[in-house]
This record gives sequence, structure tokens and C-alpha cells, in this order.
Amino acid sequence: MSSSSSYEQPQVITCKAAVAWRAGEPLVMEEVEVSPPQPLEIRIKVVCTSLCRSDLSAWESQSLLPRIFGHEAAGIVESIGEGVTEFVKGDHVLAVFTGECGSCRHCISGKSNMCQVLGMERRGLMHSDQKTRFSIKGKPVYHYCAVSSFSEYTVVHSGCAVKVHPLAPLHKICLLSCGAAAGLGAAWNVADVQRGSSVVIFGLGTVGLSVAQGAKLRGAAQIIGVDINSSKAEQAKIFGVTDFINSNDISEPIHQVIKRMTGGGADFSFECVGDTGVATTALQSCSDGWGMTVTLGVPKVKPEVSAHYGLFLSGKSLKGTLFGGWKPKSDLPSLIEKYMNKEIMIDELVTHDLAFDDINEAFELMREGKCLRCVLHMSK
Repeated sequence: MSSSSSYEQPQVITCKAAVAWRAGEPLVMEEVEVSPPQPLEIRIKVVCTSLCRSDLSAWESQSLLPRIFGHEAAGIVESIGEGVTEFVKGDHVLAVFTGECGSCRHCISGKSNMCQVLGMERRGLMHSDQKTRFSIKGKPVYHYCAVSSFSEYTVVHSGCAVKVHPLAPLHKICLLSCGAAAGLGAAWNVADVQRGSSVVIFGLGTVGLSVAQGAKLRGAAQIIGVDINSSKAEQAKIFGVTDFINSNDISEPIHQVIKRMTGGGADFSFECVGDTGVATTALQSCSDGWGMTVTLGVPKVKPEVSAHYGLFLSGKSLKGTLFGGWKPKSDLPSLIEKYMNKEIMIDELVTHDLAFDDINEAFELMREGKCLRCVLHMSK
């Protein structure tokens, strides 16, 4: 199929997709047309996709509609576009919201995963030609994060997909295409948590618990979890959290409590909520001299972080990260191998398995704080 003589031009596919027509309103199952993959693109039959809080936030606030959300996904290559040599029909893949072209300044730097060619796509279009591959009755439907996995079939750039071992369970490893990997990478790649260190994590969702797991595996001595939902305390222990604080239950500033618990401030502080006020609190909670705060959340409002300059003069640092610093093609296969070898926990992050038709139930569970990850399974 990769040679020009045997290359068969794929045709338009009609399939079911959950389409957002209005912000915050239930998604509607629609028959959509999915165009053939263009050069260097692949079309994927989505097997399963998990709901990430970024999908929820965008669905509640986006004006770029109609749109097909979803970006944590695993599936099987259905067809390939011209020039694709890395994939063949039948390959198992993860789709990822940020790609790796392998040749831009950032990809070759060894310092960054911020690909300049296939980075975060925010306009609801394909990287290659700034058009969509979805339509309903001839009218375009926008993509989300260049993945759009809330559809039985989707088209992605081949640089935004990672080939995975055929025995890897797709309904588990789909979490490694965003949240779980982001948390582990924040602890390992960005903060480089050291043995015996103290860690505080604000927000104990999938990302925060993955940070905790990463810190535990690095040998952190104290891992404090902060959340407003006390029901998360027991589950957090499984991932390594040693102390839990419900920030609604204390009367003094949370950073003072954490400084007292850690003897002067945590060595590492992680903001996993998506709130710039919490980012400031996280910065206040880490140690003078060497304390590092890593922010992973995506704020829905007030994107500016405010902090007194004295916090930085005292030696503290604030770092941001996208996808935990992982380069998807270079690094995700090793993470999947760690999962297959039972070196990292993923299964425990999946609290609900639902049929694709029940996607609106998944949105409600996440909006109500009753789930970590809902995995949606496409019909056979």
C-alpha cells in the first residue's frame, strides 16, 4: 500500500460522531462525513476515547462550533494518505494533541517538546491545509486539538499519532495520550523530583494523582495532596499521597499550613487545577532557596498569574509544562512499556467504562466531580 503502484485512494466514510452545536449543551449523535486522509495524514477507526477535563472546559466555553471534541484516544489505522511510510492499515495507535515533526528547531533541540510544525492546534482545523475533514450535509464541522476522537473515525496528521504494541490494551493506554502522561512527566522530566524530597499537589484528578505516582516512584518522602473533595483522600493514598488536606476545611492560608507541615515549604509544588490563583498559592507553598512550582492546569478564566517579586528573589522558581515534557513519538512507547511491565498504574485511574452513546453521562460525571477518567467504548 505504501508504493505508488498499489496505493488505493480512500473514500469518504459516513459514521457516528458526538457533535457539540452549542456551548454547554448536550452533545448530539450525528451522521458525519469523514474525508479521506490527505498527504501525510492517517484515518483512524477509534476504538476508545477517554474524557479529559480540557474537553469539558472547552465544551462549556467554546464559540468555535459545531465541533467534535475528544483528544485522549486509541484506535486502529483504517487508511493512510500519500507519503505516509510510518504506518500501515491495521496498526494500533494513540492519537496525541501535540505532535513531533522531528526536524523543527524545538524537536531537534533536545530541550523541548513544543513542536513548531505540529504543536497545539487551536483553530479547529488540520495542520496541513487549514481545512476540516468532518462535515454534515456538506457543511464543515471543526476539529479539537487536531484529534477529535468523539467520532467513530477521525483523521490526524501522521506526526500526531504513535504506533503502539498490538497487545497493549487500548482502553487503558488511551490515558497516556494526555492526562496520565502529563502528570508523570511533570514529576520526572520537569521537576525531576529527588529521593527524600517533599511534594505538594493541588488538585487530585487524573493529572494530580499521576504527579503523585511519579513522585512516589522517585522516592519522595512526603507527598501532600490538596483538594476540595474529601472523598478523594483514600484513593490518593494508592498513588502515594501521604497527607491529605481539604482546603475548604481550614481557616488559615493553605500555604502556611503546608510550610508548617514541611518545615519551611515543599521542595516541589504542583498546580493541577487550572486556576492561576492556585498557582500563586502553590508558589507560596514551596521552600525559599530552591522550591520549584510546576503548573499543569489550563485556566478557564483569568489567565494571568500574579505573584510578589519577593517570592522569586528568595530563590523560588515557577515552571510551566505541556504534556509533561514528553515528545510523543520518542517517549510514549517507553511509557507504554512501563505500563505493560506493571511499573506504572493506569487502570486505577479509570473509574467508569461507558458506551460511546452514553457520552453525555460521562460529561455529567466529570462536571459533578464523580469520576477520574470515563473511557468511552465504540461499538464493535
